[in-house]
Amino acid sequence: MLIAKNIYKSYGDLPILKGIDLEINQQEVVCITGASGAGKTTLLQILGTLDKADKGEISLDNQDISRLKGKKLARFRNTKLGFIFQFHQLLPEFTAVENVILPALLGGMNKTDAILKAKQTLDFLGLSSRFEHKPAQLSGGEQQRVAVARAMINDPLIIFADEPSGNLDSQNSDELHNLFFQLKEEKKQTFVIVTHNAALANMADRKLVMKDGLIVN
Repeated sequence: MLIAKNIYKSYGDLPILKGIDLEINQQEVVCITGASGAGKTTLLQILGTLDKADKGEISLDNQDISRLKGKKLARFRNTKLGFIFQFHQLLPEFTAVENVILPALLGGMNKTDAILKAKQTLDFLGLSSRFEHKPAQLSGGEQQRVAVARAMINDPLIIFADEPSGNLDSQNSDELHNLFFQLKEEKKQTFVIVTHNAALANMADRKLVMKDGLIVN
């Protein structure tokens, strides 16, 4: 479903990615691991169109996304991709529902439909009693599940997650990890996850190890 070929990236004179080839299949959970500085997050950002490769091609669902620019790129990112970050990036002044609907509104969905879908998604994630709670009123695990709901709201082809459990305790981490695989099975969701968490990496359908800007395993 996602194919990356010959991906190179440098910052100034410092090479970060040195010719990455990668293929992700539909309904697959792939974890990318490796030491800090190996290039994991840079690769994830390039695959997710948040950064641009210096060289190489990326296609998703048979569309060459490495050539998209401007509004076309922004629309593709909004409607086809989902993102989960370590610190959830929720807007503190907004409720759970309001945070979740933002990508849907940006994608052109009317507010009534967006709110209904957000509530359905939050309910599926076990947050039916937290619709009107703001981030400060939620636990760390609940905040991250709101972030998952936000990533899911536009039914993305693939969700990219960067250290999604890095800020959670062990119990909440385990619950989040199990949720990813529940979404894989019940929603046919595809995940690419950068993680230092060995338990999550070992649960994945595939574990890719990066070292010095290359996938070595």
